[in-house]
This record gives sequence, C-alpha cells and structure tokens, in this order.
Amino acid sequence: MVAVDNRYAASASVRAVDAVADVLAAGNVLVLSGAGISTESGIPDYRGPDGERRVTPMQYSEFTGSSEARQRYWARSYVGWQRFNLAGPNAGHRAVTRLQRAGLVGSVITQNVDGLHQASGTTNVTELHGSLAKVVCLTCGDRTSRWDLDDRMRDANPDFTVTSDEIRPDGDIALNALEVESFRVPLCLVCNRDTLKPEVVFFGESVPKPLVENCFQQTEQASALLVLGSSLKVMSGYRFVRRAHARGIPVVIITRGPTRGDAEATLQLDASLGTTLTELADVLGA
Repeated sequence: MVAVDNRYAASASVRAVDAVADVLAAGNVLVLSGAGISTESGIPDYRGPDGERRVTPMQYSEFTGSSEARQRYWARSYVGWQRFNLAGPNAGHRAVTRLQRAGLVGSVITQNVDGLHQASGTTNVTELHGSLAKVVCLTCGDRTSRWDLDDRMRDANPDFTVTSDEIRPDGDIALNALEVESFRVPLCLVCNRDTLKPEVVFFGESVPKPLVENCFQQTEQASALLVLGSSLKVMSGYRFVRRAHARGIPVVIITRGPTRGDAEATLQLDASLGTTLTELADVLGA
C-alpha cells in the first residue's frame, strides 16, 4: 500500500492525486461511499478521525421491542428531519457525478441514507443501508414516503413545537423524556399499527442477502474499488474491500484518518473529499 497524508509537501499531494487518477483512467470504477462524503454537507459522521463512535443510534431490537422505543425514535426523528432534509450535495458528491458522466465511475454503493448522491445527479446508486426518505410498516409491509409521513406527524402533533440545531447521520437527535412523552406516534394507514420504520438498516439489523450478493457482483466486475469517506469499521462495507483485494482488484481509499481496510489498499489518501475529488475530476478532464 502507498499511504499519502495531505499534510506532506504539495508536490507529494499532487503525485498522490495523479496516482489515483491513473487508476480511475481505466474506467468502470466502483465507488463505495460512507458518511465522510456527506460531512461537508453539514451531516456529521458516526465516527471521528480516531475511529471512535460519536453517537449511539437506536438498535433494531430496541426499536422493534416496544411502542415506547418507537415513540422515542419518531419524536426525535421528527425534529431532526427538519434540518437533515435541508442538506444538499457538496463538491465531493458533484465530483463523483462528473466522474460517472465521463465514463470513469460505473456504479456507486453508498452506506449513507441521505440520498445526496442521487440529488447531485449520480445514477446507478445502490443504497446499502436504505434511505431515510422511505418508510415501511413492519406489520403489513405498506410503504410510504417520509415527506408524506412528516405531514401526517405534523397534523397529529400541532402543539409539538420542539426544535433543535442538532443533526445526526441518521436524522435523529436527542430529546428529553418529557418532550418525547407528548409526541403522538404515526400509525400505518393500512393496518393502523404503530410499527412504521424508516426503510433503513438499523444497527443490529442485517443487510438483505440478495443486496449484498449484488454488491459483491458489482465489486468483482469493477476495474477498481474507490472508497470515499468510510472508516470501514463495520463489516457491511469492509467486506467489499476484502473481496476486491482477494480478487486482485485495486483498492483506493480517500478519507480522513486510518481505516480498517488500509492493509488491503493499493493507495490510501488522508485528505478532504470535496477538494481531492474535484482535483481528480479536473485532472481527468471530467
């Protein structure tokens, strides 16, 4: 592995970008993105540069285990969504779109649930952990949009005026018990149960096997794997780095700080994504 820290001399940084550009020039590169690509949009990641988790999100077993847990989740999510939904694509997202339109990036696997790749115009995006914009009923399977559900929650809670400047990777925030207690939980319009859940993979929940297999196929068909903004601490994304490495497919990692996949990387850049990806797109004429 060649590791390059952008705190080195500018000439070293230029050589690093050129080395990555050489890999991308072959085309058909698969992107695997994590929370780090969305931090410049104002959405924090789960972990800092040291790899330590900043927040503890609700576990799947907790969410499914009680109505009280779902009330707590939806009250916090209702407030957090107001800011989360305002986030827009940043320079990193736009650079990925440029690279894709130039035929250098093929498809994108994202661990993010924010939809910002698609908002920037990127296509062929696989949402490994789902999307906050979609809601599913765990009882009857009915699906609806988060925007429609947000309207219903607002109508059901006209006196719920809690606001927050906080924003988290999953759109959740912290509320105290009294604030949660007054919140009326949304019910499914089909079965009238309180088992609505954002169509995302919670911590402690598994990614569907067919989706994982599809991502393995994308990995094996790619000329290289470009990891953007992920510490790869979770096996959910790391397994694709391992598969690429095992198949002799180059792995390029651009993120802040060390990652779990550094030993398998062909190139690793400790760099900001917006600036670095924009430079790459410029170098490659995208």
